[in-house]
Amino acid sequence: MASFRRILVTAAAAATAVNAVSLGDICTTSYAQTALPVDFYPGITIDSSSVSTSLVTNDTVSSVFFPTTTIEYCNVTFAYSHNGIADDIVHVTYWLPAPNSFQNRYVSTGGGGLAINSGSSSIPTGIIVGAVSGLTDGGFGSFDTDWDAVFLLANDTINWQSTYMFGYQAHHELATLGKEFARNLYNVSDSTKVYSYYQGCSEGGREGWSQLQRFADQFDGAAIGAPAFRYGQQQVNHLIGNMVEQTLNYFPPSCELEKIMNLTIAACDPMDGLTDGIISRSDLCKLNFDLNSTIGQAYSCAASTSASTGFGALEGRSLNRRQFPVSSPTPAQNGTVSAEGVAVAKAYLDGFHNSKGERVYLSYQPGAQMADAATTYDSTTGTWGLDITGLGGEWVARFLELQDTSTLSNLDNVTYDTIEEWMKLGMNRYYDSLQTTFPDLTDFQSAGGKVIHIHGEQDNSIPTASSVHYYESVREVMYGNLTFNESVAALDDFYRLYLVPGAAHCDVNEYQPGGPWPQQTLQEVINWVENSVAPDTINGTGNIDTICRYPLRPLWSGNGTSFDCVYDQASIDSWNYTFDAYKTPLY
Repeated sequence: MASFRRILVTAAAAATAVNAVSLGDICTTSYAQTALPVDFYPGITIDSSSVSTSLVTNDTVSSVFFPTTTIEYCNVTFAYSHNGIADDIVHVTYWLPAPNSFQNRYVSTGGGGLAINSGSSSIPTGIIVGAVSGLTDGGFGSFDTDWDAVFLLANDTINWQSTYMFGYQAHHELATLGKEFARNLYNVSDSTKVYSYYQGCSEGGREGWSQLQRFADQFDGAAIGAPAFRYGQQQVNHLIGNMVEQTLNYFPPSCELEKIMNLTIAACDPMDGLTDGIISRSDLCKLNFDLNSTIGQAYSCAASTSASTGFGALEGRSLNRRQFPVSSPTPAQNGTVSAEGVAVAKAYLDGFHNSKGERVYLSYQPGAQMADAATTYDSTTGTWGLDITGLGGEWVARFLELQDTSTLSNLDNVTYDTIEEWMKLGMNRYYDSLQTTFPDLTDFQSAGGKVIHIHGEQDNSIPTASSVHYYESVREVMYGNLTFNESVAALDDFYRLYLVPGAAHCDVNEYQPGGPWPQQTLQEVINWVENSVAPDTINGTGNIDTICRYPLRPLWSGNGTSFDCVYDQASIDSWNYTFDAYKTPLY
């Protein structure tokens, strides 16, 4: 874009910007209209009459991704359309800091589940760092409309415009327009750099990678969490717990699964050298803990009229209602962990293999909540049964079978080989829009970009090893001619991965209280980009304030008095998988 970028602020508007001393001076519809990047993006027409502004003061915001803060900002919203597309309209919102707080920065924020934005839960992060902060509705009709609502034009007919907007195009437009809008709003000269950043987790993490992989110089830096890339595999993978239970014909009571998880946490907690209720080394747990040791252990849970499961702060509307809905009432439960229950847990954690024994996909780390294996209680029969996960069920029914329905009614006649076919169908159909696994980041690296990639080690929605596998794919593709240590050092120059001890999906973990979550990752990225301070470790909230950079792993010694980030080859190997069900590499 730099080759044809031009400043469009009029002389009068420029004078206004220079003289602006308060947020109120720039938070007017007329001033925002003069700063619109009109004719800046080829193929896009901005509707200047759609501009609205709202001044917000004394707004206290809080998130797992930023400390509780009181902010003020101007909320500017406008609409644009793509030339030649009938009935096309996209809305974008930008929050503007006061002129004396603007630090020549722009920040885009992403969504969660099937939502392309996370609403007001994520956008404040830009204001906190002195940036214009933006989000988009993707052209789906409103900021509260998820992609699945517009994905089909009719049964069996895909709305491909919505698919590519969700896949990457909407965020490219949001950032490109937003950065220029920021430059115009604050009358930044053409010779002065406006830094551009991205922050998002889960689907928002995938959206971030969709930009770094395609548009090398769009963002100077990105803070990306638990990305939902490898979409064809990731979404269908939510059904594996259901398939394990149906195949083994055993549907564990919710209390039994929770007991297995809690016993795993208790047994694996000390393996990192410190007994603190947190599994910091799920790799050691995977290598050394035998789930069979939980057989015969007593469990007891009180009756519940309803229960909800924690979900990530940036997951927003979409994941909340699909994967972590409020459950149906459950009775008081008393029993002992069964061999059948352990068999379900083992197969679930082992990851997905087809009928030939070939690995198709990976699973979660031991100690993570087994959310995809949740069952439902039938009060009429007094039995536990299949509870098809919302994300996996809708993905197959709507996005693979192309029917306007929110889930599968059953898994009758579905086999592991059927699941493999679904994964490969989704991968191939959406390879250029949603898969988001391109491993050659040479252009991004050459442009000077920096990315911090984080993932909760006890993530229960997107397997932690998914992020490790992408990191390893980038390392091998870009630096496969170097030794392991040399290639890691080369990758450290612009891309660093941090696995967060005990953390769940884009959030702290209610089952491992005191565990950390990095609350200022974006600030770490900014410091790296603007001050060349590359973080060896990053800070976290909770009782663990230091998070190691992969492939180094945390270890306490001296009865938990000394902390180190150590090299452990066996642990590193436990994160790596060979997907022999595919004839070509699965990045």
